[in-house]
Amino acid sequence: MTFDQIIGDIRKKVYSPVYFLHGEEAFYIDAIAEALEQRVLNESEREFNQSILYGKDTALLSLLSTAKRYPMMASYQVVIVKEAQEIRNLVSKAEGKDSRDPLIEYLQKPTPTTILVLCYKYKTLDKRTRLYKALQTGCVVFESKQLYDNQVPDWITRHILSKGYRSHPNAAQRMAEYLGNDLSRIANENEKQVMNLRPVDEITANLVEEKI
Repeated sequence: MTFDQIIGDIRKKVYSPVYFLHGEEAFYIDAIAEALEQRVLNESEREFNQSILYGKDTALLSLLSTAKRYPMMASYQVVIVKEAQEIRNLVSKAEGKDSRDPLIEYLQKPTPTTILVLCYKYKTLDKRTRLYKALQTGCVVFESKQLYDNQVPDWITRHILSKGYRSHPNAAQRMAEYLGNDLSRIANENEKQVMNLRPVDEITANLVEEKI
């Protein structure tokens, strides 16, 4: 699925029991995780039904125990694991159809009222692994790829437009020259630039030079 398809489904309240978000570009991974964090549960439901975990502090069996819980006075519980690539033994090295893997066993029968989000950043999951193959059934798998340098100016222009502002073509080119292809950093700089602008104003190359 594409980023836009995933975000569109979230807005329509069409959810998957498991989201595996991997790849070199953190921006899209963070955006999907944030959309699920903000949209699935209302504020009162989040206290008991939303867990934000970090891979380096999370044991796999503990994570799966959390995922198997049922929500309290809500339709779902949301479990988001940031930096999931840091979870020890997330990708089992055991081979053979008889080798037990607790994560794969969970994926084969996920808790229907749990939305499990694994943010596997800055690397891609090897498509030859049993885990990758298990994720192909009933899960959303999204690979967040880094843009090529020549794609960045157009992305900047579209991102600024999505915020309700306009930018001069030279401004997007200049910003790309200064910031490279780190979309998270670019998005943060865009937020700073539009902070004091009116929607009728245009971001210019001079403004980029002044602000960055």
